[in-house]
Amino acid sequence: MAHYSLPQGSKMLSKQFTYGVATASFQIEGGVDDRLPCIWDTFCATEGKIADNSNGDVACDHYNHWRDDIELIDSLGVDAYRLSLSWPRLIKLDGSLNQAGVDFYINILDALNAKKIKPYVTLYHWDLPQHLEDKGGWLNRDTAYQFADYVDLVTKAFGDRVFSYATLNEPFCSSYLGYEAGIHAPGKSSRADGRQAAHHLLLAHGLGMQVLKKNAPNAQNGIVLNFTPCYSASDSLEDIAATQFADDYFNQWYIKPIFDKCYPDIMSQLPDEEQPSILDGDMEIIGQPIDFLGINFYTRAIYRADEHSVFEQLPPPAPLTDIGWEIYPEAFTSLLRDLDARYTLPPIYITENGAAMADVIENGQVNDQDRVEYYQDHLNAVNNAIEHGVNVQGYFAWSLMDNFEWAEGYLKRFGIVYVDYESQTRTIKQSGLNYRDLINSRR
Repeated sequence: MAHYSLPQGSKMLSKQFTYGVATASFQIEGGVDDRLPCIWDTFCATEGKIADNSNGDVACDHYNHWRDDIELIDSLGVDAYRLSLSWPRLIKLDGSLNQAGVDFYINILDALNAKKIKPYVTLYHWDLPQHLEDKGGWLNRDTAYQFADYVDLVTKAFGDRVFSYATLNEPFCSSYLGYEAGIHAPGKSSRADGRQAAHHLLLAHGLGMQVLKKNAPNAQNGIVLNFTPCYSASDSLEDIAATQFADDYFNQWYIKPIFDKCYPDIMSQLPDEEQPSILDGDMEIIGQPIDFLGINFYTRAIYRADEHSVFEQLPPPAPLTDIGWEIYPEAFTSLLRDLDARYTLPPIYITENGAAMADVIENGQVNDQDRVEYYQDHLNAVNNAIEHGVNVQGYFAWSLMDNFEWAEGYLKRFGIVYVDYESQTRTIKQSGLNYRDLINSRR
């Protein structure tokens, strides 16, 4: 069986390079009775929103299996584990800490630290408490301040147990998919809502960074952004302009405010009623210095000019993953080099990269050769960026295990560990065994 291989002398083969696996609370935890409802509970209960009509009530039952899952993580030899916290598990309706929720995560953090696995904690991975959504959610500016209060309480409770905090995971998904396209919770769909939600999410990030600087000054604190690089369908000036607009709208919109303290110039092209309400001082808050930038990458998108709207996305060409995303690792290298050239970046961590494949378990094994090839090509793509001078210091496979894949339910499997949802049995796939071997092969 082929193993992952990187060029001799690669920085990615040194012990200083961090390898990890990643999960998110709503996708794996279950334990729904011991927390407040969140927007994804409501969304799952809405007919037609989830492809297989499932929900996160049980998921991978990590709430009860966390001890075994940490043993599993440890068996992979990783340096770090990226997990997210469930805001509705940690904060009560009255805004005070839920001690049972705090204890759940402290037990996990202590177990990770005892095994010298660095906890990389994401404070918000999409599971907004429903009672805050009832007051407007991310369309309500106050939600950003509620987030800062949550961060304050949690970071004080955790003390020095956390190696790294990320304020948000993929604000693009929370705002665009949740409030503009309507395909994620809470399922609203208007451009004005999407742009306003994005601004309040970024404001929450900035306010959260201020709290982290005060309460967790020794942790590595930053944010996780996802990027889908935009490629033009042709060399025509119209297609190139449309593609640049799409890139500003979907990608730069979320990173430029953090490093340049302003939105892309295309904002002025939006009608007044679709531009977000921005108060004096907001951009300064959003532009707090960060210790690291987390980058999530899966695929690229191809655009052309469209007479009705500014741009049109074309269907992705083959090869595709099981979720229908093009496999195009060259875009990963180009993305990292482009961001590095465009902004003055702190150290970069690849906080998510991976593929949904149509896995089959046979004789207790999953020979996911398609995913093995995906990881090999994308690890090489990261290495190529490093060789061009991009300061990438770590890589997290998405995901540790198969889980609730949002609007796709349990139909799509991203894990390097196979989960039988009936028995909750975990089986490390060939991609996971290869990942373990790569990590163990380092100098």
